[in-house]
Amino acid sequence: MEKLRLGIIGCGFLGNIIAKAWKDGLLPEYELVGVVSRSKESAEQTARMAGCAACAGVKELLALKPDYVAEAASVQTVRDHAEEILEAGASFVVLSIGAFADRDFYERVRGTALRTGRKIHIASGAIGGFDVLRTVFLMGQGSSGIATRKGPASLKGTPVFEESLMTDTEEKEVFSGCAKEAIGLFPTKVNVAVAASLATAGPEHTDVSITSVPGFVGDDHRITAQTDGVTAVVDVYSSTSAIAGWSVVALLQNLVSPVMF
Repeated sequence: MEKLRLGIIGCGFLGNIIAKAWKDGLLPEYELVGVVSRSKESAEQTARMAGCAACAGVKELLALKPDYVAEAASVQTVRDHAEEILEAGASFVVLSIGAFADRDFYERVRGTALRTGRKIHIASGAIGGFDVLRTVFLMGQGSSGIATRKGPASLKGTPVFEESLMTDTEEKEVFSGCAKEAIGLFPTKVNVAVAASLATAGPEHTDVSITSVPGFVGDDHRITAQTDGVTAVVDVYSSTSAIAGWSVVALLQNLVSPVMF
């Protein structure tokens, strides 16, 4: 059986998890043909480790005719290249799901996927349970929300960060709004919220709260979806972002498995 050709965009911590999983034999149905990154050096380093091509840009990667391109880079990368990847005949595995909080962009990419016969595969990242969340909403109009707890240091560089958070002794809610508003303020920190909203009520109708917790390490995401007679709760804590990279590996395995999870 001919192997599926795989490309990776992003050669940081998460992209290297995917590349190393391939090198270690966890994705035997794929051939890793190339990687691309923000810096030439990081792309070359990953390429040497995995034994594939280091590409100078996305166009060069797409010239290698991948069947799948896995993104482990940024929301902007998804915005800039999703349609280009689909038009080139590759399906797109996306980690930076926050890009799809923009409804116009989401619909445009969806239309491109339909027209080209390719697919967008949304990786679960740091959360899961999309199947049960989606099922609850198929049962009838309901409500959904996500409550995230973070350590104050992880909020540095965002509009809600205040130095007082570093010395607070009590929890403080720093954001309350919808998923679309959240991605505008935290473009790299609320992909989970956008993913949950896409599985349920949509970015404009999914409530999001973010709480700063003194001394807390990692992230705790608690998603709730409700309809008449059913309440589903998905709660995942992680002290490392590695779970996001491994979620791409799991998704790629599932795509070729005779038994789908």
